[in-house]
Amino acid sequence: MAGMIDEKKKEVGEKAVEYIKDGMVLGLGSGSTVYWMLKKLGERVKEGMTVKGVSSSLRTEEWAKEFGIPLTTLSKARRLNLAIDGADEVDPSFNLTKGGGGSLLREKLVNDAAEKLIIVVDDSKLVNQLGVFPLPVEIVPFGWENTAEKIAGLQCQPKLRRENDEIFVTNNGNYIVDCQFDEIFDPTALHQNLKLILGVVETGLFIKMTDIVLVGGESGVRILEKKEQRE
Repeated sequence: MAGMIDEKKKEVGEKAVEYIKDGMVLGLGSGSTVYWMLKKLGERVKEGMTVKGVSSSLRTEEWAKEFGIPLTTLSKARRLNLAIDGADEVDPSFNLTKGGGGSLLREKLVNDAAEKLIIVVDDSKLVNQLGVFPLPVEIVPFGWENTAEKIAGLQCQPKLRRENDEIFVTNNGNYIVDCQFDEIFDPTALHQNLKLILGVVETGLFIKMTDIVLVGGESGVRILEKKEQRE
């Protein structure tokens, strides 16, 4: 099963490179599917394609350097032609849950700066409704217990993320609580309510940002395009 999923990720990640044109400034997302996109893009760069990338995580930055992809910063680029990123969940309205890898804040900043956002996933990430995957919420470390308690008041079970028995710390020096909801009926309202809680930096709900979803499956890559324009 793992090999099959890896093959789906590889195929869909490589497909995304077809949307990249010479001279573009790109937002480089995070995750295992994006890894394959970066590897393929590195081959294009070696063949002469000229691009610059803005990394959304330290791991992505390492991959980009490994594959020879030139990097710039969001401060220098300001606006990006295209961002390509992964997701933990995608609903029929192209709302996303992201942050399983812990880079949700930088991912959102990079994706928001892009004229177009392409999400690359395998078909296991498509859901009818968000909420099966625990929602990552980035919070400040100071007084995190109080923040988590207030988040729990929104009818969820927040759990402080740990890695190797240590508290997980984001690239921005913050903590993440993974919040298990029964179902997320209204992603927009939930995002707004979470952002109103003092101590919450950002949520893993990416709403009305995605233009195209590339889905890797057993029969190849499906291209899903949203009819409405981004707001």
